[in-house]
Amino acid sequence: MQQYRNLTQQERAALEARHCTAENWDNVLVAEDFTPEYVSDVKFSGRVKIGSQHREFDQPGGFKVHSGIYSARLFNCTIGNDVYIDRVHNYIANYTIGDNAFIENTNLIVTDGETTFGNGVSISVMNEGGGREIPIFDGLSAHLAYILALYRHDRELIAAIQGMIDEYVQSRRATVGVIGNGVRIINCGTIKNVYIGDCATLMGVSKLRNGSINSNSHAPVHLGSGVKCTDFILSSGVDITDSTLVSNCFIGQGTVMGKHYSALDSLFFANCQGFHGEATAIFAGPYTVSHHKSSLLIAGMFSFLNAGSGSNQSNHMYKLGPIHQGIAERGSKTTSDSYLLWPARIGAFTLVMGRHTKHSDTSDLPFSYLIENATESYLVPAVNLRSVGTIRDAQKWPKRDNRKDPVHLDQINFNLLSPYTIQKMMRGVDVLRRLSQLAGGNNEVYSYQNCKIRNSSLQKGIDLYNMAITKFLGNSLISRLDKDELQTLDDMHRLLRPTTPCGSGEWVDLSGLIAPQGEVDRLIADIKQGNITLSGIQERFVEMHSNYYEYEWTWAYDKLMKIWDKPLEEVDRDDVKRMVCEWKDAVVTLDRMLYNDAKKEFDLNAKTGFGVDGDESVKSRDFESVRGRFDSNPFVCEVLNHIDRKTKLGDAMIGRLDRMR
Repeated sequence: MQQYRNLTQQERAALEARHCTAENWDNVLVAEDFTPEYVSDVKFSGRVKIGSQHREFDQPGGFKVHSGIYSARLFNCTIGNDVYIDRVHNYIANYTIGDNAFIENTNLIVTDGETTFGNGVSISVMNEGGGREIPIFDGLSAHLAYILALYRHDRELIAAIQGMIDEYVQSRRATVGVIGNGVRIINCGTIKNVYIGDCATLMGVSKLRNGSINSNSHAPVHLGSGVKCTDFILSSGVDITDSTLVSNCFIGQGTVMGKHYSALDSLFFANCQGFHGEATAIFAGPYTVSHHKSSLLIAGMFSFLNAGSGSNQSNHMYKLGPIHQGIAERGSKTTSDSYLLWPARIGAFTLVMGRHTKHSDTSDLPFSYLIENATESYLVPAVNLRSVGTIRDAQKWPKRDNRKDPVHLDQINFNLLSPYTIQKMMRGVDVLRRLSQLAGGNNEVYSYQNCKIRNSSLQKGIDLYNMAITKFLGNSLISRLDKDELQTLDDMHRLLRPTTPCGSGEWVDLSGLIAPQGEVDRLIADIKQGNITLSGIQERFVEMHSNYYEYEWTWAYDKLMKIWDKPLEEVDRDDVKRMVCEWKDAVVTLDRMLYNDAKKEFDLNAKTGFGVDGDESVKSRDFESVRGRFDSNPFVCEVLNHIDRKTKLGDAMIGRLDRMR
C-alpha cells in the first residue's frame, strides 16, 4: 500500500518557486521519494496525495514527456505513481487517479456530490411510454435484461430482481470517482461523475456525464473525438468514435459505434455495431448491426439483426402516442428501405423486404421471406433454409466475436438449428398443413396472421421444414452415438438414454442464450424465493449455456422416441439406421440447394457491369479477376466438402451400427 508523508520545508519552497500554491500545505501529502522537479504551476486545495514520478511517456514522433503534474488545479485527489497531468484548463476534483495514467489538455474532471456512476439509471426500452424499464448496472447481461423486459406480468419476480440491483447500486454510491491504471485522457472536454476503468483511452471526447467505463487490461475501452455520453454504462472492449451520441444507454462488451450514430434509451449487448443511423428505445441483443444512414431502429427487440439501409419502424399510430412495440427474433434481416409498423413479431431468421403495415406475427414460421406485394404482406415459409446468406451469417458470427475480456456477461449460442428453432418449425408444419386442410388444398393463396401465403410456397415450406427437422434430429443422434464405444445394442441404448431430465418441453431464446423454459422457470422460482444473488443469477446463465448440448439431447431424444413410437429398450439398429439415412438425404438435399443458390452469384445477371469496354469474353475475365471462379469459391468448396464429410459420417455410423453384436 502506498505510503505518504508531509512535504518538507525545502519541498514547499521549491514548489512555490515553481508557481505552485496551496490552501493548506499540510493537506498535500507525497510519496517517500517525491521530488518537486516534476510539479509546476499547480494549485492545490482540499486533501491531495501524490505518488512517485519516475516514468517517461513516449509520444508520437519520438517526443518524450516525464511523469508529473503541470498547469493544473487539484481538489481532493489521490494521484498514483508515474502519472502525467498537464494543461487541465478548469480543474480535477474528487478523483483517485491510478498508476501510469496520462491526462493532457482537458477541461474538467469532477465528481460532484454522491453518485452511482450510471448504475441504477432506468431505461425505457421497447415502449417509450414506460412499462418495461430496465435499471442498468455494471453486470447487466442480455438474459437478465430479457427477463426484466418481458416478464413484467410477474410482479414478484421483477420486484425481487429490482431489489438486488438496488442493493448493488447502493454499493457503488460514492463521492470520489476513479480513473484507473494506465488510463489516457487527451484533448477532452467535461468529464463529470464518471468511473473510468483501467487502460481506457479517451481521445477528444466532448462530454461524459454520470456513467461507468468498465475498461480493463484485457479489453480496453476506446472513446474518440466528439463523443458525448450521458447516463450510461460502457462494458469492456467498447469502441465509440466519430461524434457518436449516447444517452440513457447500456453498451455491451465488444460493441462498436461510430460515424455520428445516435442512441437514446436503449440497451446494446455483446458485439453490436451502430454506424450513421439512429436507435431509440430498443433492446439490441447480441450482434444487432446497423451500418447505414437513414436507418432507424425504434421500440423493438432484436438480436443477430442486420438492418439494411433506410430500414425503419414506427411505434405509434397517432392515437395514444409511441406505445407500440415489435420483436424481430434472432437472425432477422431487413433490406434497404424496409418498413415495419409495430406491433408486429417477425420469426427467427426471416428476411423482411418492403413495407409492412398489417401487424403480422410470423414467429411460428421461421427462416421465411416477408415480402411486400402492393399493399399486402406475402410470406414465403422456410425459404431462408436454402439461402447461402443465412449460412454465411451463421459462420461469420463466431469469427466476429470482439470480446477480449475473459469474463463474458452474455452467453451466446450461435446455432442456426436448435430446439428453439426446430420447435417453431414443427409448429410451422402443423400451421401450414392446417391451412391447407381447412381450405381443401385448392386455394391459390392462404391468409395467416395478416399475411398471404401462396399454395406453392406452402407446400415447399412443409418440405423444407421437414428436412431441417430431420437434419437437426440426425445431427443430435449421431453426435450422441459418437460419444463412446458402440459395440452392442446395450451400448446403443446406454448412449441414447439422456443424462438429465432438463431440456424436454419448450425452449426459449433469452436474447442469445438458448435454454429450456423449465430451467428458466427454476431460476425464476429461486429468485422469487430469495435463494440467489445477482452473481448467482449470472452463474446460472453460464451453467445453462455450458449444459446446452446435454439439454438439447434430452429434447431431441423425446422427439425421436415419438417418431419411433416404442420404448427405448425396443429401439433396434434398423430404427437408428433409418434415421441416419433420412438425415444423410436431408443434409445433402439442403446442401445442394445452397450450392444452387450460390451459383446465382455467378450467373450472367451477376456479371452485369463487368468488362465495361469489352465483349462477353472480357466481361467473364473481368468478373473472374474480381470475384473468382464459382468452382474455386471458398464457400462453394466448403458446401461440397460438407456434403462429402456428412456423407462419410453417415456411412461410417451405419457401418458401426451394422457391426454391433
